[in-house]
Amino acid sequence: MTARPNVGFGATRPDPGRFIAVGVVATVIDVGVAVGLSGSAGRLLADLLALSLAAVIALYLHARVTLRGDDLDRWIRQPSVFAAIALVAATIDLAIFVGVDSLGDWTAKLVAVGAAATVRAGFHRAVLFRHVRREQGDPIDRPAPAGSVRLSLVIPAYKEEGRISDTIAQVRTGLAIYHDAGDLEIVVVDDGSNDATARVAREAGADQVLVQPQNRGKGAAVRAGVAAANGRTIAFTDADLAYSPDQLVAFVDAVESGYDVVIGNRHHDDTTTVQKTSTLRSLGSRVVNMAANLLLLGNYRDTQCGCKAFRADVAKLVLGAGRVDGFAFDLEILHLVERYGFTMRELPVEVVNSDSSTVSAVRDGLLVLGDILRVRRASRRGHYPRLPVDALPSGQTLPPETGNG
Repeated sequence: MTARPNVGFGATRPDPGRFIAVGVVATVIDVGVAVGLSGSAGRLLADLLALSLAAVIALYLHARVTLRGDDLDRWIRQPSVFAAIALVAATIDLAIFVGVDSLGDWTAKLVAVGAAATVRAGFHRAVLFRHVRREQGDPIDRPAPAGSVRLSLVIPAYKEEGRISDTIAQVRTGLAIYHDAGDLEIVVVDDGSNDATARVAREAGADQVLVQPQNRGKGAAVRAGVAAANGRTIAFTDADLAYSPDQLVAFVDAVESGYDVVIGNRHHDDTTTVQKTSTLRSLGSRVVNMAANLLLLGNYRDTQCGCKAFRADVAKLVLGAGRVDGFAFDLEILHLVERYGFTMRELPVEVVNSDSSTVSAVRDGLLVLGDILRVRRASRRGHYPRLPVDALPSGQTLPPETGNG
């Protein structure tokens, strides 16, 4: 394993206003030249000249203005890729503008521009997906973070007085390899329950029991637990133990092998499901994943799996920067992992779905979609902090000329 440069730390994102402005300039030139010359030079020659001129201007302006300092954009910085995508888009543009005689010059060109833009956007996302996943897939060999135990498991709990004792007992049994060696810390976070969840958790022997003054949501509860955890690896899972605790051994091993973040993937080929979830909930999960891909570059197959593990320093940095209190905090985590350049691995899980889950597929699905828009807006406006150099994990440095965006 070799350390890779973490180009994502503090990486700036392109200003949407400048990006749109450059696109409008290139489009106006493309359409104006094509339509203006089509009468005298013919559609084919006019469109070739228009596309060539617009491509050159767009490349120059994006590289010098829109994407200057953007460490996450790889299209503009790979001339061969840019040229290949531009060629495919231009071919589609030409085929429509030249081949559709039934439409007037203006209408034909506008349709051609729209089709070509759609193709370029699709290819652009594909290039970014592939690059981000390739960077995330390389573990980094570096010293373990500070921590008094090997694993801290954070369990957010809301009105779980009837189940939390059994949950803690099952965690100890499933993670006996750590518990028996004194290397397991169980952190229960009572998310403002109005029952005896906190008292029962203490009586069951949880190492830490934190109580939120009011019900704020799973994201807020997990953040509180991570901030208080003392493990070198920090994981979280739900109180209903939809994922058997013994699976976390593989997650810890992956973190200790050099990955910053390890997430469960319920759609992995090796995943097994003991009890099938409802069709509505399964559909809701797929819709959320599709919506998340509008925000996330990594094209993850499962963003909402409630089983994740982190290096302790990475967990405290990523969760500390979080803003979302509800279920969409998982999406925000993945967004920040990309943003800060951390490595990540997905592992299959064994799913045991609980009939007593407090999640509402429709209500919470709509809330998640709203939070996706909030995360996207916060990212574009630069509301997520740039990590200070002295807070970075050992062996990692900020790239030059990066900002808060």
